[in-house]
Parts: sequence; structure tokens; C-alpha cells
Amino acid sequence: MSDTKYAYAVARIRAMELSLFSSSTLDQLMALKTYESCLQFLTEKGWGDQDTGMDAEAILTREKEKTWNVVRDLLKKEDAGIINVLSYENLFHNLKAAIKETVTSDHHGNIYFDNCAIGGKEMARIVAERDWQALPANMRAAAEEAYETFLHTRDGQLCDIIVDRAALEAIYAEGEKAADPVIRAYAESTVAVADIKIAVRSQKTAKSLEFIKRAMAPCASLSVERLSSAALSGMDAICEYLEGTAYAGGAEALRESPSAFERWCDNQLMEAIKPQKYNPFSAGPLVAYVLARENEIKTVRIILTARLNELPEEQIRERIREMYV
Repeated sequence: MSDTKYAYAVARIRAMELSLFSSSTLDQLMALKTYESCLQFLTEKGWGDQDTGMDAEAILTREKEKTWNVVRDLLKKEDAGIINVLSYENLFHNLKAAIKETVTSDHHGNIYFDNCAIGGKEMARIVAERDWQALPANMRAAAEEAYETFLHTRDGQLCDIIVDRAALEAIYAEGEKAADPVIRAYAESTVAVADIKIAVRSQKTAKSLEFIKRAMAPCASLSVERLSSAALSGMDAICEYLEGTAYAGGAEALRESPSAFERWCDNQLMEAIKPQKYNPFSAGPLVAYVLARENEIKTVRIILTARLNELPEEQIRERIREMYV
């Protein structure tokens, strides 16, 4: 896509950014006292459509669909790689879901994503027939290994880390070869934050060094060796290591609370992509918009869940994410 075409696409995105929720809009949403009034607020802001009614899950799903439909239309086929890397998480999720569903013969309704290269129905066929060659090259080895592992051990967690690491490696590989800085920033931040999460969760559940290293994916901004060793030593060791990296804020958040840490993880990605908001001659603003919308929808989900469970406002504020606008 030429710079001129990007300029047109970015102009469209700029107009759409005006509808993104700001911090003040979230304050208005949080000020509402009931779950029903929150849903009413969202519909008045144009969320959902005539088919979603006051069904929260349907509204949030529809908003995701709107975002992907617009950006796919703007990027067209020339930039399919950008769409692919942003949807890798959903693509690899489909693989995990299909493996578990096929091996156990348990069906749990709508567990697949369709906004990626291989939707649920086709992924289920591929796994059932072990047609690994039908998968992208960066999925095949992990798919076969995860399938055989789960088939013989029924260890869902081990299956997950095999596929999840392959997903992180695929994202990072796309970042390394990407021309757009936003994809490089997205890949680096995504993998680094995932590794930090793995370290924290592994420390809490007393995982072995072998497990931790198998789950983590290498990246430039962190040392997997040092982070995994820190995870064995304790939470203080993780914090001490992070304080010497670009992710020192993660150490501060860890010491504050689990909710603060989860919020920091999401905010870290937003900070990484924000500079691309101002580059009108690349795909950066389009990618940033997709991630901003995903973040916005996740934040609204947090508020709705909190209201449904009647959590106090201070607990809601501890969980909400930083906005793009």
C-alpha cells in the first residue's frame, strides 16, 4: 500500500478515534450505579446494534467485529501480514481449543475465533484429520507436538505452553521482519510482557526451571535466563531483575497488588504503540487503533463485570486500563 493510500486510511481512522472512550468517558460509565444503566450508556454511545439488544457479551463481540471489519477493509490484501500478526493470538487459541476438543470429544459451544486466518470449523477439521500441512509453517511443529502431548498425557497446561510459545515466537518473527515500527514495538512488548507474566505465575505456582524456560520466548529487551532464574528465587528477585530493565514499572506494580500488575501489563502495550498514533504515512495508526479498541473493549468488560458483582469503585479503578485518547 502506498503512502497516499495510507494517508487516506489514516484519515478514516482519525475520524473513528473521536469515538474512542477517554478517561472522562470511563468516569461517566463508572459513575453509573447499576449494570443495566451501564449497558444503556453503551448503547447510547453507539455500541452494539439492533441485533445485540442489552446483551453485554453480544455488544462486546459486535464491537470487536466492527473494528476488524473496518481495518481489514482499509488495509486490503497488500497488508495481510499486519492483520495476521495482530490476530495470531486468536489463531493459536483456535489450535489449542481444537486439540482439546478433538482429543476429549468434549464440545463447549462457541469457543473459537473467526477473525483470524483459520476459523474454528476449519481448525477443528485440521486437528481431527491431523492435516498439519494445512496450517501455516510457523504452527505445524507446535501443533503436532501439542496434539501428541495432550493425547498421551491429558496435560492441558503443557499443551497450552507449547502452543503459546509458538504463538509468541510467530509474533516476534513478524516483528523482526516488519518495516512498520508499530509492528516491531507490538512484537517486542507482547513477548516481553508475556515472559514477565510467565515468570510471575510460575513463581506463585512453584514451577520448575525446565517448565519456565519451555514457556518463555526470547526477546531483545529481556534475558530469559535471568528472568527464569529470578522466578525460582522468589517475587523479590523478579522485581529486582525488572528494575534494571525497561520494565521497571512492572516491579512497582507487582509490589502494589495483583490487579495493579495485570493493569500494568496491558498499559505497557498501549505505551509501546502510542508514538505510532502520529505517523500518517504508515500503517502505524491503523494498528494502534485496533489495539486501542481491543484495550477499550477489555476495560469496558472489566467495568461491567465489576458492576454485575457489585464491587466498590476503588476496586474497579484498580483494574481499569490506560486509554489511547
